[in-house]
Amino acid sequence: MTTARYLSLAVPLLAVLAAARTDRGRTARAAALLAFVATGIGIAALHEVARRTCWYTFAQVNGTYRGMPVDLWLGWAAWWGPLPVLLRRVLPLPVALGLLLWVDVVAMPALHPLVRLGPDWLVGEFVGLLGVALPAQLLGRWCADRRHLVARTLLQVGVFAALLLWFVPTLAFEVGDGSWTGVTTLTGAGLLILAQVALPVAALTLGAVREFVVRGGGTPYPWDPPGRLVSTGPYAYLANPMQVGAVILVMLAAAVTRSGTLVLAAVVVVAFGAAVARPHEEHDLAGRYGEPWRAYRRRVRDWWPRWRPHHPGPPAVLLLDDDCGPCAATWRFLAHRRPVGLRIRPAGEHHRVLWRAEYVGGDGHTERGVAAVARALEHVHLGWALVGWTLRLPGVTWLARLVTDAMIAPPHPAQPRGGRCPTPSNVSWTARWPPSTSTASPGSPPAPSPPPPG
Repeated sequence: MTTARYLSLAVPLLAVLAAARTDRGRTARAAALLAFVATGIGIAALHEVARRTCWYTFAQVNGTYRGMPVDLWLGWAAWWGPLPVLLRRVLPLPVALGLLLWVDVVAMPALHPLVRLGPDWLVGEFVGLLGVALPAQLLGRWCADRRHLVARTLLQVGVFAALLLWFVPTLAFEVGDGSWTGVTTLTGAGLLILAQVALPVAALTLGAVREFVVRGGGTPYPWDPPGRLVSTGPYAYLANPMQVGAVILVMLAAAVTRSGTLVLAAVVVVAFGAAVARPHEEHDLAGRYGEPWRAYRRRVRDWWPRWRPHHPGPPAVLLLDDDCGPCAATWRFLAHRRPVGLRIRPAGEHHRVLWRAEYVGGDGHTERGVAAVARALEHVHLGWALVGWTLRLPGVTWLARLVTDAMIAPPHPAQPRGGRCPTPSNVSWTARWPPSTSTASPGSPPAPSPPPPG
């Protein structure tokens, strides 16, 4: 049994080291590391399911994590994750998955009595390949080849969320104090309060991830970064929004589960960020972006947010139909709060017909409808920015747009000044706006015309 454990760890690790010599690219090796993390977390989750379904169990030996031998766990993660990623040029994905299945079908019975198979263990094998190995391979291969930006970012978010919100707390409970009982025993009202507290933190974190994708062309993974300097969205208030959001969520989990070990984990994250990650980040970004990065860091702090945003460069433009009552009210609301780096212009001045409000950033990035107004809220102050980031959470924008169209007015073209604001009786509910990529030239916003009676 001891020999089997040594071989289960040594053979996959030696294979990974050999494969790494065939692909010496830094990007590919970083992608292989990410695939290893993804498969490690996925196998730990698969083990929890297997314990309840009796797909397989492990002998009681020393050096285990929740009953799973650590050496077997690490070897399994290396076999399913980084090895096929590093060999992706000679192993297409279907072939790699087929080989993984064949090796497991041969090796799992051979590892008896270390591994004890149940009657339905092949079901668990297929679940593992499709639910753990396949996503890890897609993530690793897409990151290594810099393909499918949105898809690989979503997979990264899934991995980091599982790491932060499930694996780290479970590990803390295993080696320290606390338990999931603090969450599972919450009443409905308690869960609602917990969700309300966590929602703005999640909005901050996901808003920062979105900013990396749509404005920077990169991902949160340090070795798959944006290609452009990102200083908009949450980054206009805070230099480390993702790290701050992660620490707050861990501290919130510590409070709910009464775990001092989780508090210690949060402290370690902050210390690592300040002592290790920050110097590396500053050296890297200063070398890539020079003075714009230094100017940004002089005005935006790591861990304590600004109240009003920092917006260097050309101002953004929000185009609103000032002859329509709801749009004029939105104009007055924003203008009264003196947004930073934002100019509001009449949609009628646009050279194309606009069917919804439109936001045009100083870098040319555009948003429409509710998302445009949510973008404009980022220019007011931190409180309204949190509302804007919440409005732009997955699914929330769609729901807010649906409610807005139902309660206020359907999409309608911006009319010349003084024209009648369309109503549901004179505009088709099936109207759609044509895409527009123009960037209106910024200028001083004129006073909006008062909405027509009724």
